[in-house]
Amino acid sequence: MTKHLITHLRHVDIAMPDLDRQVDFYRNLWGLTDVARDSGVHFLAAEGSPEQYIMRLRRDDLKRLDLVAFGAATPADVDELTSRLVKDGVTLVHEPRALDTPGGGYGVRFFDCDGRVVEVSADVGVRVHRRIEERESIPVRLSHFVVNSPTPEATVAWYVRHLGFRLTDSLALPHMGELMWFLRCNEWHHSFAVSRGPHVSFHHASFEMRGIDEYMRGTGRMLRNGVEKVWGPGRHKAGDNTFSYFLDPVGNTVEYTTELELVDEDTWHPTVFDATSEDVADQWGTANPMNEIVASRQFNDPDKGVFIAPPI
Repeated sequence: MTKHLITHLRHVDIAMPDLDRQVDFYRNLWGLTDVARDSGVHFLAAEGSPEQYIMRLRRDDLKRLDLVAFGAATPADVDELTSRLVKDGVTLVHEPRALDTPGGGYGVRFFDCDGRVVEVSADVGVRVHRRIEERESIPVRLSHFVVNSPTPEATVAWYVRHLGFRLTDSLALPHMGELMWFLRCNEWHHSFAVSRGPHVSFHHASFEMRGIDEYMRGTGRMLRNGVEKVWGPGRHKAGDNTFSYFLDPVGNTVEYTTELELVDEDTWHPTVFDATSEDVADQWGTANPMNEIVASRQFNDPDKGVFIAPPI
Protein backbone atom coordinates (compact mmCIF):
# COMPACT_ATOMS: atom_id res chain seq x y z
CA MET A 1 0.00 0.00 0.00
CA THR A 2 1.38 3.41 -1.00
CA LYS A 3 2.30 5.65 1.91
CA HIS A 4 0.50 9.00 1.80
CA LEU A 5 3.08 11.73 2.41
CA ILE A 6 0.84 14.83 2.35
CA THR A 7 -1.01 15.43 5.62
CA HIS A 8 -2.87 18.73 5.24
CA LEU A 9 -3.16 22.15 3.61
CA ARG A 10 -0.95 24.79 5.26
CA HIS A 11 -1.28 28.12 3.44
CA VAL A 12 -1.98 29.92 0.17
CA ASP A 13 0.39 32.74 -0.92
CA ILE A 14 -0.67 35.42 -3.39
CA ALA A 15 0.86 38.57 -4.86
CA MET A 16 -0.65 41.76 -6.24
CA PRO A 17 0.25 45.40 -6.92
CA ASP A 18 -2.15 46.91 -4.35
CA LEU A 19 -0.90 45.21 -1.20
CA ASP A 20 -2.33 47.78 1.22
CA ARG A 21 -5.94 47.19 0.14
CA GLN A 22 -5.48 43.43 0.32
CA VAL A 23 -4.02 43.56 3.82
CA ASP A 24 -6.80 45.87 4.98
CA PHE A 25 -9.46 43.52 3.59
CA TYR A 26 -8.10 40.29 5.06
CA ARG A 27 -7.16 41.81 8.41
CA ASN A 28 -10.02 44.21 9.09
CA LEU A 29 -12.95 42.61 7.25
CA TRP A 30 -12.21 38.94 6.60
CA GLY A 31 -10.92 38.35 10.12
CA LEU A 32 -7.31 37.16 9.82
CA THR A 33 -4.47 38.26 12.11
CA ASP A 34 -1.37 39.97 10.73
CA VAL A 35 1.39 38.05 12.56
CA ALA A 36 4.54 39.06 10.69
CA ARG A 37 5.65 41.43 7.97
CA ASP A 38 8.82 42.26 6.13
CA SER A 39 9.51 44.50 3.11
CA GLY A 40 6.21 44.23 1.28
CA VAL A 41 5.17 40.82 2.64
CA HIS A 42 2.47 40.09 5.22
CA PHE A 43 1.83 36.74 6.93
CA LEU A 44 -1.76 36.29 8.09
CA ALA A 45 -2.93 33.67 10.58
CA ALA A 46 -6.32 32.30 11.62
CA GLU A 47 -6.85 32.69 15.35
CA GLY A 48 -8.15 29.12 15.68
CA SER A 49 -5.39 27.41 13.68
CA PRO A 50 -2.01 26.07 14.86
CA GLU A 51 -0.50 26.98 11.48
CA GLN A 52 1.95 29.88 11.70
CA TYR A 53 0.01 31.53 8.87
CA ILE A 54 -2.65 30.48 6.39
CA MET A 55 -2.18 33.25 3.83
CA ARG A 56 0.80 35.25 2.67
CA LEU A 57 0.29 38.54 0.83
CA ARG A 58 3.15 40.02 -1.19
CA ARG A 59 3.48 43.21 -3.22
CA ASP A 60 4.34 42.56 -6.86
CA ASP A 61 3.79 44.29 -10.19
CA LEU A 62 1.82 41.22 -11.27
CA LYS A 63 -1.28 39.59 -9.81
CA ARG A 64 -0.34 35.95 -9.27
CA LEU A 65 -0.48 32.87 -7.07
CA ASP A 66 2.95 32.62 -5.44
CA LEU A 67 2.42 29.11 -4.11
CA VAL A 68 0.18 26.65 -2.30
CA ALA A 69 1.73 24.88 0.69
CA PHE A 70 0.96 21.46 2.15
CA GLY A 71 2.25 19.70 5.25
CA ALA A 72 4.14 16.43 5.68
CA ALA A 73 4.59 14.51 8.91
CA THR A 74 8.41 14.41 9.02
CA PRO A 75 11.49 15.73 7.21
CA ALA A 76 12.09 12.15 6.06
CA ASP A 77 8.71 12.26 4.30
CA VAL A 78 9.72 15.50 2.57
CA ASP A 79 12.90 13.78 1.37
CA GLU A 80 10.99 10.69 0.24
CA LEU A 81 8.49 12.82 -1.69
CA THR A 82 11.33 14.76 -3.30
CA SER A 83 13.00 11.54 -4.43
CA ARG A 84 9.76 10.40 -6.04
CA LEU A 85 9.29 13.74 -7.78
CA VAL A 86 12.83 13.82 -9.15
CA LYS A 87 12.53 10.22 -10.35
CA ASP A 88 9.34 11.16 -12.22
CA GLY A 89 10.93 14.23 -13.84
CA VAL A 90 9.10 16.91 -11.84
CA THR A 91 10.97 20.24 -11.91
CA LEU A 92 12.10 21.43 -8.50
CA VAL A 93 12.16 25.10 -7.55
CA HIS A 94 14.55 24.22 -4.75
CA GLU A 95 15.79 21.08 -3.00
CA PRO A 96 14.61 20.28 0.54
CA ARG A 97 16.13 22.81 2.93
CA ALA A 98 15.54 24.83 6.08
CA LEU A 99 12.77 27.39 5.54
CA ASP A 100 13.19 31.01 6.64
CA THR A 101 9.46 31.84 6.81
CA PRO A 102 7.62 32.17 10.17
CA GLY A 103 7.83 28.87 12.06
CA GLY A 104 10.82 27.68 10.05
CA GLY A 105 10.68 24.01 9.16
CA TYR A 106 12.09 21.91 6.36
CA GLY A 107 10.57 21.97 2.91
CA VAL A 108 10.81 21.52 -0.84
CA ARG A 109 9.26 23.53 -3.67
CA PHE A 110 8.40 22.36 -7.19
CA PHE A 111 6.19 23.15 -10.18
CA ASP A 112 3.00 21.22 -10.80
CA CYS A 113 1.96 20.33 -14.35
CA ASP A 114 0.21 23.71 -14.83
CA GLY A 115 3.18 25.74 -13.58
CA ARG A 116 1.98 26.50 -10.05
CA VAL A 117 4.57 26.44 -7.30
CA VAL A 118 3.84 23.86 -4.61
CA GLU A 119 5.61 23.69 -1.25
CA VAL A 120 5.62 20.67 1.06
CA SER A 121 7.10 21.12 4.53
CA ALA A 122 7.53 19.45 7.91
CA ASP A 123 8.76 20.48 11.37
CA VAL A 124 7.14 23.91 11.12
CA GLY A 125 6.68 25.45 14.55
CA VAL A 126 3.14 25.41 15.93
CA ARG A 127 1.54 28.79 16.54
CA VAL A 128 -0.14 29.53 19.86
CA HIS A 129 -3.79 29.61 18.90
CA ARG A 130 -7.09 29.76 20.73
CA ARG A 131 -10.66 28.58 20.74
CA ILE A 132 -12.96 30.76 18.66
CA GLU A 133 -15.83 31.85 20.86
CA GLU A 134 -19.55 31.68 20.21
CA ARG A 135 -20.72 34.41 17.77
CA GLU A 136 -17.09 35.30 16.92
CA SER A 137 -17.28 35.46 13.13
CA ILE A 138 -13.64 35.01 12.15
CA PRO A 139 -11.98 32.04 10.42
CA VAL A 140 -10.93 29.04 12.49
CA ARG A 141 -8.67 27.63 9.78
CA LEU A 142 -7.99 27.45 6.06
CA SER A 143 -10.46 24.85 4.80
CA HIS A 144 -9.53 24.20 1.16
CA PHE A 145 -8.09 25.70 -2.01
CA VAL A 146 -9.42 25.34 -5.55
CA VAL A 147 -7.65 26.05 -8.84
CA ASN A 148 -8.76 26.47 -12.45
CA SER A 149 -7.11 24.44 -15.20
CA PRO A 150 -7.79 24.25 -18.95
CA THR A 151 -6.67 20.59 -18.77
CA PRO A 152 -8.24 19.53 -15.46
CA GLU A 153 -8.13 15.78 -16.06
CA ALA A 154 -4.34 15.98 -16.41
CA THR A 155 -4.05 18.23 -13.35
CA VAL A 156 -6.12 15.86 -11.21
CA ALA A 157 -4.07 12.89 -12.40
CA TRP A 158 -0.85 14.77 -11.55
CA TYR A 159 -1.91 15.47 -7.95
CA VAL A 160 -3.12 11.89 -7.49
CA ARG A 161 0.05 10.35 -8.91
CA HIS A 162 2.71 12.64 -7.48
CA LEU A 163 1.23 13.90 -4.20
CA GLY A 164 -1.05 11.02 -3.30
CA PHE A 165 -4.34 12.92 -3.23
CA ARG A 166 -7.49 10.79 -3.38
CA LEU A 167 -10.60 11.59 -5.39
CA THR A 168 -13.59 12.11 -3.10
CA ASP A 169 -16.34 13.28 -5.48
CA SER A 170 -16.79 15.26 -8.69
CA LEU A 171 -19.32 17.53 -10.36
CA ALA A 172 -20.46 17.09 -13.97
CA LEU A 173 -22.66 18.76 -16.57
CA PRO A 174 -24.67 16.61 -19.00
CA HIS A 175 -23.33 18.44 -22.07
CA MET A 176 -19.65 18.68 -21.11
CA GLY A 177 -18.83 15.95 -18.58
CA GLU A 178 -16.96 16.44 -15.34
CA LEU A 179 -16.09 20.01 -14.39
CA MET A 180 -14.82 19.91 -10.78
CA TRP A 181 -12.87 17.28 -8.86
CA PHE A 182 -12.65 17.25 -5.04
CA LEU A 183 -9.40 15.82 -3.72
CA ARG A 184 -8.49 14.86 -0.16
CA CYS A 185 -5.25 14.25 1.72
CA ASN A 186 -6.84 13.43 5.08
CA GLU A 187 -10.35 12.83 6.46
CA TRP A 188 -11.74 16.18 5.26
CA HIS A 189 -13.91 15.79 2.15
CA HIS A 190 -11.49 18.00 0.22
CA SER A 191 -8.45 20.11 0.97
CA PHE A 192 -7.76 20.79 -2.71
CA ALA A 193 -9.94 20.80 -5.82
CA VAL A 194 -9.53 21.36 -9.55
CA SER A 195 -12.11 23.12 -11.72
CA ARG A 196 -12.37 23.21 -15.48
CA GLY A 197 -11.56 26.77 -16.59
CA PRO A 198 -10.34 28.73 -19.60
CA HIS A 199 -6.85 29.26 -18.16
CA VAL A 200 -4.62 28.48 -15.19
CA SER A 201 -5.79 30.59 -12.26
CA PHE A 202 -6.89 30.88 -8.64
CA HIS A 203 -10.51 29.66 -8.35
CA HIS A 204 -11.19 30.19 -4.64
CA ALA A 205 -9.75 29.85 -1.16
CA SER A 206 -12.11 28.71 1.58
CA PHE A 207 -12.03 29.54 5.28
CA GLU A 208 -13.75 27.45 7.96
CA MET A 209 -15.91 29.24 10.53
CA ARG A 210 -16.84 28.02 14.03
CA GLY A 211 -20.45 27.16 13.18
CA ILE A 212 -23.56 28.18 11.25
CA ASP A 213 -24.22 31.30 13.32
CA GLU A 214 -20.63 32.54 12.98
CA TYR A 215 -20.70 31.73 9.26
CA MET A 216 -23.88 33.78 8.77
CA ARG A 217 -22.54 36.66 10.86
CA GLY A 218 -19.39 36.75 8.75
CA THR A 219 -21.49 36.64 5.57
CA GLY A 220 -23.58 39.52 6.87
CA ARG A 221 -20.50 41.58 7.69
CA MET A 222 -19.28 41.25 4.10
CA LEU A 223 -22.69 42.28 2.72
CA ARG A 224 -23.00 45.25 5.09
CA ASN A 225 -19.55 46.47 4.03
CA GLY A 226 -20.38 46.31 0.33
CA VAL A 227 -18.05 43.44 -0.55
CA GLU A 228 -19.17 41.94 -3.86
CA LYS A 229 -20.96 38.65 -3.29
CA VAL A 230 -20.38 36.00 -5.95
CA TRP A 231 -22.62 33.17 -4.72
CA GLY A 232 -24.49 32.20 -1.56
CA PRO A 233 -25.33 31.82 1.21
CA GLY A 234 -26.20 28.17 0.67
CA ARG A 235 -25.17 24.58 1.31
CA HIS A 236 -23.46 22.34 -1.25
CA LYS A 237 -24.29 18.66 -1.74
CA ALA A 238 -20.73 17.51 -2.42
CA GLY A 239 -18.94 18.05 0.88
CA ASP A 240 -22.21 19.03 2.61
CA ASN A 241 -20.63 22.38 3.52
CA THR A 242 -22.11 25.85 3.67
CA PHE A 243 -20.87 28.50 1.23
CA SER A 244 -20.74 32.26 0.81
CA TYR A 245 -18.36 33.45 -1.92
CA PHE A 246 -17.02 37.00 -2.19
CA LEU A 247 -14.42 38.86 -4.25
CA ASP A 248 -11.36 40.28 -2.52
CA PRO A 249 -10.06 43.70 -3.66
CA VAL A 250 -8.06 42.27 -6.59
CA GLY A 251 -10.75 39.86 -7.82
CA ASN A 252 -9.83 36.58 -6.15
CA THR A 253 -12.82 34.60 -4.90
CA VAL A 254 -12.79 33.74 -1.19
CA GLU A 255 -15.34 31.67 0.72
CA TYR A 256 -16.70 31.41 4.22
CA THR A 257 -17.75 27.84 4.96
CA THR A 258 -18.46 25.48 7.83
CA GLU A 259 -19.31 21.84 8.55
CA LEU A 260 -17.28 20.33 5.70
CA GLU A 261 -17.94 16.59 5.60
CA LEU A 262 -15.50 14.05 7.06
CA VAL A 263 -15.02 10.80 5.15
CA ASP A 264 -14.00 7.26 6.06
CA GLU A 265 -11.00 6.26 3.96
CA ASP A 266 -11.91 2.56 4.13
CA THR A 267 -15.52 2.83 2.96
CA TRP A 268 -15.76 5.95 0.80
CA HIS A 269 -16.63 5.65 -2.89
CA PRO A 270 -16.61 8.76 -5.16
CA THR A 271 -19.89 10.07 -6.55
CA VAL A 272 -20.33 12.08 -9.76
CA PHE A 273 -22.92 14.74 -8.94
CA ASP A 274 -25.06 16.43 -11.61
CA ALA A 275 -24.20 20.11 -11.26
CA THR A 276 -27.47 21.14 -12.94
CA SER A 277 -29.45 19.76 -10.01
CA GLU A 278 -30.63 22.57 -7.76
CA ASP A 279 -30.16 20.34 -4.72
CA VAL A 280 -26.54 19.61 -5.67
CA ALA A 281 -25.65 23.28 -6.12
CA ASP A 282 -27.50 24.40 -3.00
CA GLN A 283 -29.43 22.08 -0.70
CA TRP A 284 -31.08 25.00 1.08
CA GLY A 285 -32.26 26.88 -2.01
CA THR A 286 -31.17 30.18 -0.48
CA ALA A 287 -28.29 31.12 -2.82
CA ASN A 288 -28.53 33.05 -6.05
CA PRO A 289 -28.60 30.64 -9.03
CA MET A 290 -25.31 29.28 -10.34
CA ASN A 291 -25.04 30.68 -13.87
CA GLU A 292 -22.45 31.85 -16.38
CA ILE A 293 -21.96 35.16 -14.55
CA VAL A 294 -21.21 33.42 -11.25
CA ALA A 295 -18.90 30.94 -12.99
CA SER A 296 -17.01 33.68 -14.83
CA ARG A 297 -16.25 35.49 -11.56
CA GLN A 298 -14.46 32.37 -10.38
CA PHE A 299 -12.49 31.97 -13.62
CA ASN A 300 -10.40 34.92 -12.38
CA ASP A 301 -7.59 36.49 -14.43
CA PRO A 302 -4.96 34.25 -16.03
CA ASP A 303 -2.20 33.60 -13.51
CA LYS A 304 0.83 35.74 -14.34
CA GLY A 305 3.22 33.55 -12.36
CA VAL A 306 2.98 30.25 -14.21
CA PHE A 307 6.37 28.46 -14.21
CA ILE A 308 7.96 31.50 -12.54
CA ALA A 309 9.09 30.94 -8.95
CA PRO A 310 8.26 33.77 -6.54
CA PRO A 311 11.26 35.77 -5.26
CA ILE A 312 10.66 34.59 -1.68
